[in-house]
Amino acid sequence: MTAVSSSPAPATADNGRRRRRRTVLVGWSFVLPNFLGFAALTLVPVVGAFVVAFTDWDSYSTPNWVGTANFRRMWHDDNFWTAVRNTCWYAAGHIPLTLAASLGLAVLLNQKLRGVGILRTAFFFPYVTSLVAVAVVWNMLLSPDMGPVNQVLRHLGWSHPPGWTTSTDWSLPALILTSVWRDMGYYMVLFLAGLQTIPAELYEAARMDGAGAWTRFRHVTLPGLRPTTYFVMIMLTISSFKVFDLVQVMTEGGPGRSSLVLSQLIFREGITQGRFGYSSAISLALFVIVLAITLVQFRFQRRSER
Repeated sequence: MTAVSSSPAPATADNGRRRRRRTVLVGWSFVLPNFLGFAALTLVPVVGAFVVAFTDWDSYSTPNWVGTANFRRMWHDDNFWTAVRNTCWYAAGHIPLTLAASLGLAVLLNQKLRGVGILRTAFFFPYVTSLVAVAVVWNMLLSPDMGPVNQVLRHLGWSHPPGWTTSTDWSLPALILTSVWRDMGYYMVLFLAGLQTIPAELYEAARMDGAGAWTRFRHVTLPGLRPTTYFVMIMLTISSFKVFDLVQVMTEGGPGRSSLVLSQLIFREGITQGRFGYSSAISLALFVIVLAITLVQFRFQRRSER
């Protein structure tokens, strides 16, 4: 008579469920701390700013609901539109110049050069330097009377060099120049990482076909860097529109309102003037502007990949 063995199926099913439960718990243990930090430091303040934007609140009294009054006031506020124009001009200069400088440095320092590691560190170092120190040094370099930059320009024949941060016409270019110098090292590292992912066989094939350096750069390097370039563009756009610390230290939005940007206007209205409702409304407008530009970039990127 043949003995019938008991089936281990229930035990196997229980082990499978415990294994899946353990896997889920391990996954949540990695995700949950980051999510809690995001919720406490980003999500809750964003939701709070959205609610405060429809109130009149000075942080001391009870918020008074005013509906869309802050947005109507913003629409007719000359300071707001001045800050929008200045922010757009800053972004229009900062984004392409930083992109070109960082890409050029990455291509150059991707070659087999003597001391290339030291050069990469030297170009990256300004990004990790204290921004206050960077601003103070560049204010000294761009001093209209004693600054080395204007002294060199006078030596080259420019009898009346720019006033830079003391001039309403040159304050934004001075900020753009400083920010490009500071940021290009960081984005150079990103482009260097992107260059490492391009197969060397593509360059060898292009050389065998007789392609020159410019042709290889145009038809091999740039297409290979498309994902990196898109990421850099997004990061540059966000950083350009939310610039605050460099402007605050170097010019404080002046002379006059020549370098007043949106983030600084938010700071003035909220922290300095105590109009947190109006400040939150401007911050929401800044969020919508950045979101719209990012969506346009995303759509352009999707179309170029087709």
